[in-house]
Amino acid sequence: MISTIIIGFIIGILAKFLYPGGQRLGIIMTTLLGIGGSVLASWVGQTMGWYAIGQPAGWIASTLGAMGILAIFASLRK
Repeated sequence: MISTIIIGFIIGILAKFLYPGGQRLGIIMTTLLGIGGSVLASWVGQTMGWYAIGQPAGWIASTLGAMGILAIFASLRK
């Protein structure tokens, strides 16, 4: 559980760094962004047949998933 939180935080930071524009999110929202990106990337990967059931997404896919969530969040915020 703690490793999920730490990895989610790192992925959230990567997504915020790579996403254009300044997103002002706190530590908890950044962590939830990273965890959500990982879950989204795993679900899409399993649906497309890229990952086996129960296999987690990789760092790149998780970061892209988090960036997708961040894009949706930014568009809803406006």
